[in-house]
Amino acid sequence: MPASIEALINSIYRNESRRVLATLIRLLKDFDLAEEATQDAFTAALQQWPTDGVPHNPRAWLVSAGRFKAIDHLRRRARFNANLGDIAEALEDAVSDSDDWDNSTLEDDQLRLIFTCCHPSLAPEAQLALTLREVCGLTTEAIARAFLTSPSTLAQRIVRAKNKIRDAGIPYEIPPRSELAARLDSVLHVIYLVFNEGYSASSGTSVIRHELAQEAIRLGHLLAGLLPESEALGLLALMLVQDARHTARINAQGDLVRLEDQDRSLWNHAQIAEGSALIQRALGSGGAGVYSLQAAIAALHGEAPSFKETDWHEITGLYELLLHINPSPVVELNRAVAIAMRDGPANGLVLLDDLLQRGQLKDYHLLHAARADLLRQLGDTQGAVAAYQIALSLTEQEPEKRFLQNQLHALV
Repeated sequence: MPASIEALINSIYRNESRRVLATLIRLLKDFDLAEEATQDAFTAALQQWPTDGVPHNPRAWLVSAGRFKAIDHLRRRARFNANLGDIAEALEDAVSDSDDWDNSTLEDDQLRLIFTCCHPSLAPEAQLALTLREVCGLTTEAIARAFLTSPSTLAQRIVRAKNKIRDAGIPYEIPPRSELAARLDSVLHVIYLVFNEGYSASSGTSVIRHELAQEAIRLGHLLAGLLPESEALGLLALMLVQDARHTARINAQGDLVRLEDQDRSLWNHAQIAEGSALIQRALGSGGAGVYSLQAAIAALHGEAPSFKETDWHEITGLYELLLHINPSPVVELNRAVAIAMRDGPANGLVLLDDLLQRGQLKDYHLLHAARADLLRQLGDTQGAVAAYQIALSLTEQEPEKRFLQNQLHALV
């Protein structure tokens, strides 16, 4: 096989396989069958494209190939279960080759699938797990780490959710507009988690999984167009502003670059401006929500000419408001860091020590890393070293490990 074609297929798999899967789930109405069909379609591409050539519309070809592979699979199994043969014929009759499998309107199959996975009959943790696995392609292990549970428990949760969708006949569709608002919170949360995994990977050798961040932004655009509520606009703004800094967040060696050390000329200022305009719309159309406030904080960082000129007073005030409407230890952590920047490291350290004493974030490496930095600023080298060592033991991302090790080496 020519290396160029194999590289192209691998690229299409990385960028398009979840969209192909989403369409096949809609067509086949079965998660497991669609997953198998997706793999079969890419296998067929590896076999046929080197000799037949790459089709004009690879995504449509893959969907069509996957559908026929699924029908053939059902027909083979029909020797043991006649009902499967009826299902295969019904599938062949129901979908024609003229169907638009490259549809880029609001009736997007991945967005449709997210709403299906976030159906209110599913438990919230099942909604998130299923969407992250099926829509975004995160591994069971990665999702389990995010949920602080075991991979086997997480896998069982996903299986139960799939069975519930099948047995309850939950439709694969974007709900009527009258039902959209009730489902919006779960969908926003899922897209936010996808972006976070792309913006700062929970584990692995790279800080950024840019294809995931871009996919979340694409879905955010679709959702904001479908339902331009303030929080949908706020989430899109947050993702745009955060993603605008991605080029400057790592150096040529793939190591983390702290915000204060980033080359701001590398930031995408047009994207920051787009996000800022969305923030104004969001705050003006429905009050200050969780995503809108986070977006406003990110915009203050993005619009500051330099780190020293960052408006920490305004950022601290926004964190106060965010903590009021969304009390959480992570928000408290971020607020404490902002207070340290505004009022000095000793004031922030008191708040971090209180958080640590309460135990809610005792296994959160960013809390220990923040404590270490404040202790370093205060001249407590021994305390800083101990805190960096704890943070290092808790992180699973290689660039973060290297960053923390470098901070340690500078102290010892």
